[in-house]
Amino acid sequence: MKLKNNIFTTLLLAIGLIMHQITPGILGGMKFDFLLIFMVVSLLLNYKFQNAILTGILGGLLSAMTTTFPGGQIPNILDKIVTSLILFVLIKYLSKFNINFLVVGILGGIGTFISGIVFLTSAALIVGLPVPIGVLITGIVIPTTIVNFIGTIFVYKLVKIAIKRSGIAMN
Repeated sequence: MKLKNNIFTTLLLAIGLIMHQITPGILGGMKFDFLLIFMVVSLLLNYKFQNAILTGILGGLLSAMTTTFPGGQIPNILDKIVTSLILFVLIKYLSKFNINFLVVGILGGIGTFISGIVFLTSAALIVGLPVPIGVLITGIVIPTTIVNFIGTIFVYKLVKIAIKRSGIAMN
């Protein structure tokens, strides 16, 4: 894998982490998971297995360092790795077809949902949850999935415009 692509992935994840940290919560404290959005965009732009591994591990480590969930470090690492690998398979299959903005949004939503389920399941097994898992899925995972559906489309469009104007050649 080219160093340029690794740097591009790392830059996208860093931007996602910073945006996630500085974005205030909306709708009852819920906010776009910009790190996850940028993970999906990174995988869409460079759908190679090595990039999926890099994205999952780096995304997980960045999430783990900034989590506010007590004992959420290991669940964050696990959920980002699993999510990036599943998204890699989906994107690899869909790359045979025309990936439009609706598909991008759906992939962002699927990635968010998978991430939330894996995080909550692993957190329940490792450290326990403060409320039943069903309440957290209904109250946090599903609304965040919907919000990230929209956010992924928006960020993907912006990154594609930036790539086009900068003349960066991916792959």
